[in-house]
Amino acid sequence: MKIRIAKKQDLIHLVEIYNQAIKAQSTAALELVTHNDRKAWFEEHGQDKHPILVAESENSILGYLFLSPYRPGRSALRQTAEVSYFVDFSHHNQGVASRLLETCIQMCPELKIKKLFAILLETNVSSIAILKKFGFEQWAHLPDVAEIDGVEVSQVYFGRKV
Repeated sequence: MKIRIAKKQDLIHLVEIYNQAIKAQSTAALELVTHNDRKAWFEEHGQDKHPILVAESENSILGYLFLSPYRPGRSALRQTAEVSYFVDFSHHNQGVASRLLETCIQMCPELKIKKLFAILLETNVSSIAILKKFGFEQWAHLPDVAEIDGVEVSQVYFGRKV
């Protein structure tokens, strides 16, 4: 498995993987997205500060991770980033998310990021376990802030210093 910076031609696969998570209700997004919906998002993630990383094997995208600025425009927060990752369902439990997260953490000093955090639905126990494996701790709990199919779900913030 190779980890690399995403290319424009990867976007179609990133959209497919993200839509899998939406269908599985493992993210707070409820509407499927299209390639056109995600073009601007892709362009906002340059490799110099908030890159998109892809895990690839035999020319197939297994999953991806991206960093996002925390509260853009507030320069006191410039060294903090949100990390998000999604793995193709056919490649779950194969170490893809771990490799992506490990690479991301290693890149943080070069990106001048000192703190990482992830925002998850509390029901996403597999992602929480991966974050804990890499030293993330629960920083916040937002009770019942999401509603999916009439069920209220809490969000949790997991973070760590790099």
